[in-house]
Amino acid sequence: MVAAAWPGVDPQWSRELAVPSTSGADEPGTVRNWHILDNGAQLEALGLTPAGTLLCVHGNPTWSYLWRTLLAAGSDPAHPWRVVAVDQLDMGFSERTGTFRRLADRINDLGDLTTALGLDGPVVTVGHDWGGVISLGWALAHPEPLAGVVLTNTAVHQPSTSKIPPALRLALHPAVHQWGTVTSDAFLRVTHSLAHPPLAADIRNAYMAPYRGASRRSGVGNFVADIPVDEFHSSFAALAGVAEGLRGLTVPALMLWGPRDPIFSDRYLKDLIGRLPHAKVHRFEGAGHLVAEDRDIATPVFEWLAAREGADSDGSASGGAVLKGAVPTAAGSGADADSSAAPTDISAIAATPATSASPASTAAPETAEFRPLWDLLGEQAAGPAGTGSAVVEMAPDGMAARSLSWQQLDQKILDLAAGLAKAGVQRGSRVSLMVPPGVDLTVALYACLRLGAVVVVADAGLGTKGLSRAVKGATPDFIIGIDKALAAAAALGWPGRRISVGTLPAARRRLLGAETSLAELTRPGAAHAGAQHADAADPDAPAAVLFTSGSTGPAKGVLYTHRQLAAMRDTVASTFGIRAGSNLVAGFAPFALLGPALGAVSVTPAMDVTAPRTLTARALADAARAIDATVVFASPAALRNVVATREDLDEAGLKALARVELLLSAGAPVPEPLLAEVQQLVPAASLHTPYGMTEALPVTDISLEQIREADAETAAGTLHGGGNGVCVGKPVHGARLAIIPLSADGTASGTTPVTDAGVAGEILVSAPHVKDSYDRLWLTQRESAGLPGWHRTGDVGHFDAAGRLWVEGRLAHVVTAPGAAVTPVGAEQAIERLDNVRLAAVTGVGPAGTQAVVAVVETAPPTRTAGPAEPALSASVRAAARTAGVEISAVLAVPAQPTDIRHNAKIDRTRLSRWATRVLAGGRPGKP
Repeated sequence: MVAAAWPGVDPQWSRELAVPSTSGADEPGTVRNWHILDNGAQLEALGLTPAGTLLCVHGNPTWSYLWRTLLAAGSDPAHPWRVVAVDQLDMGFSERTGTFRRLADRINDLGDLTTALGLDGPVVTVGHDWGGVISLGWALAHPEPLAGVVLTNTAVHQPSTSKIPPALRLALHPAVHQWGTVTSDAFLRVTHSLAHPPLAADIRNAYMAPYRGASRRSGVGNFVADIPVDEFHSSFAALAGVAEGLRGLTVPALMLWGPRDPIFSDRYLKDLIGRLPHAKVHRFEGAGHLVAEDRDIATPVFEWLAAREGADSDGSASGGAVLKGAVPTAAGSGADADSSAAPTDISAIAATPATSASPASTAAPETAEFRPLWDLLGEQAAGPAGTGSAVVEMAPDGMAARSLSWQQLDQKILDLAAGLAKAGVQRGSRVSLMVPPGVDLTVALYACLRLGAVVVVADAGLGTKGLSRAVKGATPDFIIGIDKALAAAAALGWPGRRISVGTLPAARRRLLGAETSLAELTRPGAAHAGAQHADAADPDAPAAVLFTSGSTGPAKGVLYTHRQLAAMRDTVASTFGIRAGSNLVAGFAPFALLGPALGAVSVTPAMDVTAPRTLTARALADAARAIDATVVFASPAALRNVVATREDLDEAGLKALARVELLLSAGAPVPEPLLAEVQQLVPAASLHTPYGMTEALPVTDISLEQIREADAETAAGTLHGGGNGVCVGKPVHGARLAIIPLSADGTASGTTPVTDAGVAGEILVSAPHVKDSYDRLWLTQRESAGLPGWHRTGDVGHFDAAGRLWVEGRLAHVVTAPGAAVTPVGAEQAIERLDNVRLAAVTGVGPAGTQAVVAVVETAPPTRTAGPAEPALSASVRAAARTAGVEISAVLAVPAQPTDIRHNAKIDRTRLSRWATRVLAGGRPGKP
């Protein structure tokens, strides 16, 4: 045993000690030799008093080496913690006992060790794999010193209705077990291969070091054999005892998870959340079984330890240790709503009611009685409009294929709520809705909300890979879907009991695993169980998980409460005047779901909802004519195609569009020239481009006339702070905005929000309709809510002297050129004014701080191949960017920009940066 040969391990940490055993697996009086990594002596030598002890327990077939980053972090004088990482008996460099040690024995063994060490608390356990179960067993047996628990990819319960993971089934097979786990090192190598990215050779060798030779691997084989596969297994009772004991565990808990794990999948995380609902949870997308190797877990662990008791409730934090019994009360959220952060000097801003006198705010809404999202829908059904259309579906031929009146819609929602309740959907159940916009989706959505279920909306616009990742992460209890969605669920292993939309033939029903259908559950005349739930709606209970577009990384689940959804409805109604009597064409599917809540008649045009650019002028006009539309909502990509196909409009279509009074477009910057062309199609409409995001929709609003006014003032030089971005107007009703100034290194790390004109930085928003939290993304939530009372949007912008907000791009896309931070949108807008440029993106190439500014343009007509732009085009692009104050180092042209699937408008600048780097280095251009 040579500790100096283990990368990342200080040799001072390695120690051995003899521990008297009280285990039933040993003879009385037996003493066992343990190896541990322990920084306690090092801290003592430095004169540091640790805040507590982290007791770290590895699983199979790793050893204490797994926890080396926690040992290093705990040795930091800034936050000293004693870290004791054990090698379990028969594992790592501890003694090979020659006995078969069951789960109960191993829990007892750990107690023997901590007694020998004299650990008296506060102790926080940290566990991985089967070490998670053992650490929790110790925690339940030692309540006095216990101060908290940390879990990484583990499980405490194996459902009797499902098999254990395939990898473990294979390892347990009689023909494989002995050879795969003991005779050979196959089990170790397979486990090590689960790291993402792959382990470096020296790290892999360190993991193999204690297990050289079959005689050193008996514990590996015994660990596998001790997996309780069913209730008849010898360790089943011990496992069940730990599992049930967790329900009474009230100490703080943290779960750090790698979802790319073929063994401990998200279904085990879901089970743990159910047993420890107060736990902080963070899923590291792309990380797998060895999450401690795949990601930095030391930083979040020590941030969590530093958060004082009560930080969840008041949004503040201090440097104190995590305290025993600090249990938040946010039911069902996985405690992701943590907004703790270092104290700041913005308390006055956060506490002062916003007024219209502030350029970055509008009047705060008066406190009103909570009205659930479906409240107005019921009023419509009971009122004079009850027999009029509420929801309309369009057929490809331009005709209305199906519709429901307000009375019919209300009745179907109540009937389906009763049916779903009978099928097992209850308050808190997660229900993934995979149904195209229209009657069925509307009925299912509102029926689930009335039951108190949490709807999961991950639309097909995320693409197959993104959608699958989102659904698995949300771990729904039920999936309601069309045949295509249920087929994907079966093929891709999505969790949840399945309900089809329509009634299926018996054979297909079995193939798709559908238990029942909406048609069967929606029985006319059923008892209105849903109505009772509506009366008892909890305003602050989780209501929906909505997924972001994934345009700047994996799509994130955004958790909303009923109160926040209702606030979104009220904000939209107050800002845009959409209310009962409005008739809405929703060219963006999620917006259609707000229609009934606003009391507006809703229709989605005949289009591929996963590709907004498929909306044609004819389809838009047909939908408008079907409901005599007064309002249209469509993404910029949809509007581009509407303008491009306007020649297909007939007289009836032109008349239908001429009756539109309000047109909204959002999802990406909307150029003024595009709006001008759209205005010709809807001459009577007021055109608005609200700015918002999945986390807060909407945030600001501006009309075409106001855009032109701001542009004119900027061009004339009479507006301080104007230009360099897209003007998105002033805050919507009840919202407040501020800026954290941008530094030269492209970050916004300050803690003092400002509203000064012309100061660029990260945009902050505060409003009643801002999301509750990011779902199972505790770290992301902490970052976004790091300033109490504010949501950090990740967007960059500035105010002008008139209090209007200008958006300059994403914080992640800021180019750090020498001596300056360059935001992309202002230059992109200038370049897109060129006649031969359809879309432009500005990105950076090279090391941070010395990046070259590169423009990538999609030409009109499209260039045939991607690569360096022609000299004439390059010169015109450089000149255009210069008008926005940006010097372009290189210009590249592409046939089509890589855009997000949902909006077909948000350009993936990070992807373009990688591509441009390759091209400018002389590589083959290929497709960006």
